[in-house]
Amino acid sequence: MLNVSTRETLRVLLIAERDERRDEVSRALTKGAGAHQLYWVAQPELAVNRTQEVLPQVVLIDDELSGKPVGAIVKQLMVHSPGVVILVLLRPGAMAEAQQAVLAGARGFVTKPLVAEEFWSTVQQVLGQYPLALATTRGGAAPTIGNVLVFCGPKGGTGRTTIATNTAIQLHRATQKSVVMIDADFSSPALDVILNLHEERDITDLLTRISHLDEDLIQRVLVRHGSGVQVLLAPPPTAEREPLTLPQVQQIVAHLKRIFDWVIIDLGLPLDESAFAFLDGADRIVMTVLPEMVGLRNSRLMLDQFYERGYAEDKVWLVLNRATIRGGISPRDIETRLRVRVRHTVPDDQPLVSYSINRGVPLVLSHERGAVARAIADLAQHLQKEGKAAPATLGNPVPTLAEGLQRWLGRVRPVNLQQPASAP
Repeated sequence: MLNVSTRETLRVLLIAERDERRDEVSRALTKGAGAHQLYWVAQPELAVNRTQEVLPQVVLIDDELSGKPVGAIVKQLMVHSPGVVILVLLRPGAMAEAQQAVLAGARGFVTKPLVAEEFWSTVQQVLGQYPLALATTRGGAAPTIGNVLVFCGPKGGTGRTTIATNTAIQLHRATQKSVVMIDADFSSPALDVILNLHEERDITDLLTRISHLDEDLIQRVLVRHGSGVQVLLAPPPTAEREPLTLPQVQQIVAHLKRIFDWVIIDLGLPLDESAFAFLDGADRIVMTVLPEMVGLRNSRLMLDQFYERGYAEDKVWLVLNRATIRGGISPRDIETRLRVRVRHTVPDDQPLVSYSINRGVPLVLSHERGAVARAIADLAQHLQKEGKAAPATLGNPVPTLAEGLQRWLGRVRPVNLQQPASAP
């Protein structure tokens, strides 16, 4: 379950009945300046449900709980969320309780009252040790750490899904690497139509078991296209569902990165919390725009959002679609207006694109020698060659893993999960 990355908010769940224990932990988590979230639940019987809801990487359990032994809570959490890292907060001299907790599955313990340096030293050790369990896959092979590409657009109709789909297929054909697509346009999903897929399985089949994700479960939900690309479909737009949360997105993408070489995300609007969870985890953001004024205005606003969030300039690639349309704005003028480089252009052939979509056969398969397919093949080649974006950011620097661990104890806001909590 644990997946600490440079772009992921580290989530901590505290199980403690006393308000002063929450305050004590909060004070101990004040050093540094990382992006982190402290959740709090005062009722031990809610521990399992809350752990599955917020998907914490670390659970802290206070030993002063009425009516339920700490060891029993640890055992329950290990059954329902076996990958979670559990630490117990113990009274001085409570070695019997410490032994029981560790035997039940806790990774360690910290004595009270908390001393920030000692507390952090213990947390750092367990966070440094636990990822080793993820260092091998079945059979002892080295894990895949895939590239994540998010395709987005400032409005509908920019050709985002067509370019994303054809790029994914071309990457698979050119590299023979494994590729998975995620349809993250939940208001207007289209991958099933563009790829002519007829399946009832979709991303909601993973959400009910989000704390128990493994490769077998994911493979049962994915749909294989004839090109070799696999697809995680979105639910029908008429289906009633709760929005994906940031932890859910992080869990799904983290698992897919360990299974596939390329994770291609077709991201729709609006840019809400779940959308930014996809964007935050991207190695590249491919933003498709059209050569027309309304789209450029929206593009500038979207780019401003990205930069305010701290995305590096080379993380966002601007791709001009239908670049040769009559009366369109030239790439040079677009660069001047948006103050950003146009990384790639795709020519206009709307009749052929519409024909391809209506048939459910992507252009790189049906018309690979056509101008549009060749332009997308060039884009795929450039994305493959460039690899991951530089980790530097413009506004809010994202720490390396080591820096994130060292600076973890910062910007923490406690949330009582017995009451509705505001977004992090």
